Amino acid sequence: MDSEPPWLDDEEQQVWLQLSLLLTRLPTALERQLQRDAGLSLYEYLLLSGLSMTPTRRLRLRDLAEFTGTSLSRLSNVIRKLEGHGWVIREPDPQDGRSTFAVLTEAGYAKVVASAPGHVREVRKLVFDPLSTAQLRRFGSTIRRVLDVIDPHGCDPEALLRAEDIEQVSSR
Repeated sequence: MDSEPPWLDDEEQQVWLQLSLLLTRLPTALERQLQRDAGLSLYEYLLLSGLSMTPTRRLRLRDLAEFTGTSLSRLSNVIRKLEGHGWVIREPDPQDGRSTFAVLTEAGYAKVVASAPGHVREVRKLVFDPLSTAQLRRFGSTIRRVLDVIDPHGCDPEALLRAEDIEQVSSR
């Protein structure tokens, strides 16, 4: 039989409940704005914007799945939907026959550009405006510490998206 778990004290319980609410309500609020103003899910927007931030507007599907924190099968289903809108195409990797790139089309880039202002306003209103500069720094540091525990070998989104050499990123 397992030993008794280290139960949360009252303060930890309160923080955990607040975090649980944040984890469910923030994505819902962001999704609501994106659906209303851009006809996109939050996941679709993150995928399109991630591609738009790369130097070549392309990523291998496995790297895009890592960036968006999802499975290749879910990613593939969403890519298929985005292809239907003409926002993304798939291209085989000429260097590696087993890999495929997701490539943001000009129409996809235009969709991101049109959708970004409303999304940024909502993110600012919900996340950044309520925090002082000091609170924001502590919040960012705290998030990083928790992410490092969840995924110690984790995805570094800035390195992934800003890499000058896509081959270098994909061969990590």
